[in-house]
Amino acid sequence: MKKVFVKTKNVKRFTSLMEELKNLPPNIPKIALVYGEFGLGKSETIQWWSFKNNSVYVRAKQKMSPRWLLADIAEEIGEEPFWHTSETFNLIKNYLIQNPKTIIIDEADYLIEKNTIEILRDLHDRTGCPLVLVGMGNIDKKLRKYPHLIDRIYKSFRFEKYDIEDIKTIFEELSEISITEDGLEYLSTRADQFRQIVKLINKIEKLAKTNEIEELNEYIIRELLNERQNITTLQKVG
Repeated sequence: MKKVFVKTKNVKRFTSLMEELKNLPPNIPKIALVYGEFGLGKSETIQWWSFKNNSVYVRAKQKMSPRWLLADIAEEIGEEPFWHTSETFNLIKNYLIQNPKTIIIDEADYLIEKNTIEILRDLHDRTGCPLVLVGMGNIDKKLRKYPHLIDRIYKSFRFEKYDIEDIKTIFEELSEISITEDGLEYLSTRADQFRQIVKLINKIEKLAKTNEIEELNEYIIRELLNERQNITTLQKVG
């Protein structure tokens, strides 16, 4: 199986949103909300984009306080956090004014309970740097208790479930074996999360190579997933 980053429709839409966010004029708030259910590649996409674009990426933790969050942001930009929250905030603010970067906060749901998320709004307002909040499928509803933050969200983007076109893209990008349309349709009934799809492709590909199969269809995939390790008749099918 090939080791490449797969650009599904969600990835392409996210990339377009980030470009749009970076190019907004100074007088428009640059906060984006990215959310969706688990298993749709949110974290993988965000980390991939963050690495390519030298952004500030921080993963929030449960019960995270403002001081803890700012300390993680300071360390991410290569600075030593202070003991006092206000000093660390000013350290980060001054750094970002001099070195503008996009700030991406993954698992932002964890910052709502203790109102920690408010300090990110302050950081955005003081630096003008784009801020991307990433969370689960209902974070948009949880954030309604923060009208001042909601008012600053330029755009919300929801990661959608994979369709047959996405699964085709994932298979073609990762697998070294070809597959028929009915094979793709069957795969879509067996997995709808990115990690599940990748594991399934890896398993099928290994078994297919063992049996010297060059093209997969629904029948062959069904047989392979029934754990038949040596199938002498499958090469003649299709």
